[in-house]
Amino acid sequence: MFNLFGKKKSLQKSTKWIFGTMLAFGIVGLVAAFVLAIEEFHLLKNPDAVLSCSFNLVLNCATVMKTWQASVFGFPNMFIGLMGYPIVITVAVIGLAGAKMPRWFWRTANICYLLGALFAYWLFFNSVYAIEVLCPWCLVVTFSTTMLLATITHYSLRENMFGLTKSTNDMIQKLLKKDILKVVTASWIVLLIAAVFLKFGSSLFT
Repeated sequence: MFNLFGKKKSLQKSTKWIFGTMLAFGIVGLVAAFVLAIEEFHLLKNPDAVLSCSFNLVLNCATVMKTWQASVFGFPNMFIGLMGYPIVITVAVIGLAGAKMPRWFWRTANICYLLGALFAYWLFFNSVYAIEVLCPWCLVVTFSTTMLLATITHYSLRENMFGLTKSTNDMIQKLLKKDILKVVTASWIVLLIAAVFLKFGSSLFT
């Protein structure tokens, strides 16, 4: 009985950590999207404006905002964040409240987070290798999106929201207990940082 109670308490603590992290990075992402939207308006009013997120030739959001990649769907990308991050925050609050939602809800959320992350990575690699200029706030969005994908994926796998077979689920539960998802997430972030430094080197600080 004690072990069962201890396990349940540990699970509740883990759930709060997952959705608390999701809420935090949802807010961070929303703030980044909001600041980018303001900067976009400044740039529209004055194309020669020096924006607060423009530090040098490499870290320069104004340059990035003037590229076609900054408006892939015909409007500034940050508007996607202004629409998407409030939904993320809502999902996080639902999770923290312990509301019982159907599997399709978490599956849909996981897929949407994945699509958002893929779009963020596409923009990131375009920024690094095609535009060859970085937008500081966009980097914040990329990092936040990575953490959001990690949290929702951890929860979905832990609760077997995708209905995996018992053998596959047992293997995944063992990997989760060994924090393999945290290792993968941390390694991916390190690779992204390494890509930036390998590409730009000391130019980041000049």
